[in-house]
Amino acid sequence: MVDIHNHLLYGIDDGSKSIEDSIDVLKDLEKNGYTDVILTPHFIKDSRYSNTRSNNLERLEILKKELKNNNISINLYLGNEIFIDDDIYSLLEDDTISSLNNTNYILVELPMSGEYSGYQEVFKYLLNKGYKVVLAHPERYLSFQEDFSKVYELENIGVYFQSNIDSLVGKYGPIAEKMIKRLLKENKISFLATDIHHKKHNYDDWKVAKKKALEIVTEEVYDTLTRINPSQLVD
Repeated sequence: MVDIHNHLLYGIDDGSKSIEDSIDVLKDLEKNGYTDVILTPHFIKDSRYSNTRSNNLERLEILKKELKNNNISINLYLGNEIFIDDDIYSLLEDDTISSLNNTNYILVELPMSGEYSGYQEVFKYLLNKGYKVVLAHPERYLSFQEDFSKVYELENIGVYFQSNIDSLVGKYGPIAEKMIKRLLKENKISFLATDIHHKKHNYDDWKVAKKKALEIVTEEVYDTLTRINPSQLVD
């Protein structure tokens, strides 16, 4: 499987605090069938989560060497989870932030509560500039939970959706769980990812999550969301 959303680049955001933590989680990901991982630290302009691409690349290379030293065969790539901002295009073009593994796919996050005025226009602008927008965990946004038509609006302009596997087991509450099940049922999700932050994770939850997903979609569809689509993105 291939993960396109997580916070395992150590010491950058609210995810792994040390390289040892990152190694521990990546070792567990390998045991759970992951072969490729795009590291996506938060980028929020003018905040403490504003580490630049060049700094992230330095840590990525260090982490790659440590993986090799620990005989972990996961392939690592760089991206960002970019908090919505009018300046995303210029930040991408001047290499301040990262697309997903140097592709034209970008992972974007919206406010959990409230709403960023004009986010649709930001997405349209990025799409017109040739980027492919992947919206992180739509099932978690209060505004989407209250109005599912926002999903249709973004789908109609060409936005892709990435949902979190743990949403299927209620990690983000019952409304998010209900939302992801509807997204699966209506075939709106393109990528299922971990969004994993810390080594204290119950990996058995993913087995339960898969069983719940397979009550809605086929094994083939589940494989498409966790392996085929993200593999094509990486390539």
